[in-house]
Amino acid sequence: MSFLNDTKFQFAVFLFTGIPGQEDGQFWISILFCFVYVIAIIGNSVILFIIKTDQSLHEPMYILLSMLAITDLGLLLSTMPTILGVYLFKSREISLSACFAQVYLMHSFSLTESATLLLMAFDRFVAIRDPLRYTSILTPVRITKAALVVVVKSVSLMFPYPFLLKRFQYCRTNVLSHSYCLYQDVMKLACGDITVNSIYGLSLKFITVFLDITLIFLSYVMILKTVLSVTSRTESLRALNTCVSHLCAVLLFYIPEISLSMLHRFGNSSSHFPQIVLGYIYVLVPPLMNPIVYSVKSKHFRLRIIRVFYK
Repeated sequence: MSFLNDTKFQFAVFLFTGIPGQEDGQFWISILFCFVYVIAIIGNSVILFIIKTDQSLHEPMYILLSMLAITDLGLLLSTMPTILGVYLFKSREISLSACFAQVYLMHSFSLTESATLLLMAFDRFVAIRDPLRYTSILTPVRITKAALVVVVKSVSLMFPYPFLLKRFQYCRTNVLSHSYCLYQDVMKLACGDITVNSIYGLSLKFITVFLDITLIFLSYVMILKTVLSVTSRTESLRALNTCVSHLCAVLLFYIPEISLSMLHRFGNSSSHFPQIVLGYIYVLVPPLMNPIVYSVKSKHFRLRIIRVFYK
């Protein structure tokens, strides 16, 4: 393995990948991505603006919704510049250090979003299980402290990622499977034993994403149990209706995230097309759809948006 120490095998840059076989349609793909990018930025910015300016929305549910919008914006801003660079300017290169920084930012925002969805599930659980004590249990101060804990936990747990990648040389190939740097994708290009990286990555998934999903599932089991104990069918449906937006956000985030992780770890490496498509869904669909879902399902919030644009 002496060749690993030979600097002539060390690549100085990574190369991004577009959609295979769609080189002639890159212009139209870039138009689509730009449209989605702009709409997602506007949608999440409007959510934040309305929640900040409307005092009646300074409640736990909307504070958490603003946190979700911030993480969605962070996920977009940490990945879309390189995606648009590939399709608009044919800029496929990224330095190793910049790639490791993107890995850290992207996964930190992803981990924060997962924890935010868990906090939102707890919010729905308290609102349905104990509505009379809702405002006394979930005070703005407690929600703010919980949000701070989530952010500190995410950035701390992700801190080793760039250093675990930086310790390797990259001498086999420098072509990534996506138009942005993903931890599992970069890790596969390393020349060396990646056992530590794999163990840490899997452990982190288990104690964060898997645990978040489990707790969200248990929250909805308790919510369903509470709703079924209500004698009035109308009240039961009204209570469940308050959870629809959050359930949509959970599905939009976790299905692509889990599918992409499974494909990278256990999928067929000969075909990158499913990984590429899921990668775009993972970073584009939740930030695009979350503002739409919450605006459509919340009449109170929808009226505030209409009032802002009317003015």
